[in-house]
Amino acid sequence: MPKKAGMEAWKKKRRQEHLEKKKYRYYIFCEGEQTEPQYFAGFKRLIEENPIYKDMVLIEIEPCAAETMRVIGMAERYVKKNKIQKGQIWCVYDKDSFPADDFNGVVSRAKRLNKENPDLQYHTAWSNECIEFWFLLHFAYYTSNNHRSEYISFLDEKFKELGVGKYQKNMKNIFDILMKKGNPKLAIRYAKRIVKDGQGKTPTEIVPGTKVYELVEEIAKYLDDKTQELFR
Repeated sequence: MPKKAGMEAWKKKRRQEHLEKKKYRYYIFCEGEQTEPQYFAGFKRLIEENPIYKDMVLIEIEPCAAETMRVIGMAERYVKKNKIQKGQIWCVYDKDSFPADDFNGVVSRAKRLNKENPDLQYHTAWSNECIEFWFLLHFAYYTSNNHRSEYISFLDEKFKELGVGKYQKNMKNIFDILMKKGNPKLAIRYAKRIVKDGQGKTPTEIVPGTKVYELVEEIAKYLDDKTQELFR
């Protein structure tokens, strides 16, 4: 084996051993290539800076550039390819204009997969219509069933009002803006209220609505104490 190839194999093995030592493992598969990954990268950065949890928590973020059922399909293939046997698999996806059967189908598929291995559980962090609705809830309780363009317009106006410029889909500082200028604690409270009011309905029928808060609550518990206060 050439020296370079041998070194790469050694590095890969060491990295795998390092990851296996992580006690808590989260694999986040995002429908979008930039907006959602940029947002969750903010959590990943702060957790890796936390001396208490940085060596205990693994967070992998995978942009999928795919929608609804294809997101969970890519997650399944990733799990199989990398022989993952333990951890939480989170699918982050939007309703947009995709068929109701596909949107609701991700939840059904996750439930079936979760029967196979109790140590490897799939979760669905959906937004109806889009991730911007979750962002919007950091600033207001909003229940109007409007087109996603209205949510983006709301954020655009709010961001300009706050002096942080125009809202854009690929903002690298979206996490910091929502943390410092918005109210994550209220966003969670509002999202929970909306989902509770829609109890018994399918994800497609809860519009607007989002379950992104479930993933946020799950990983926020690994932040430092002061930052955690922003979420609870």
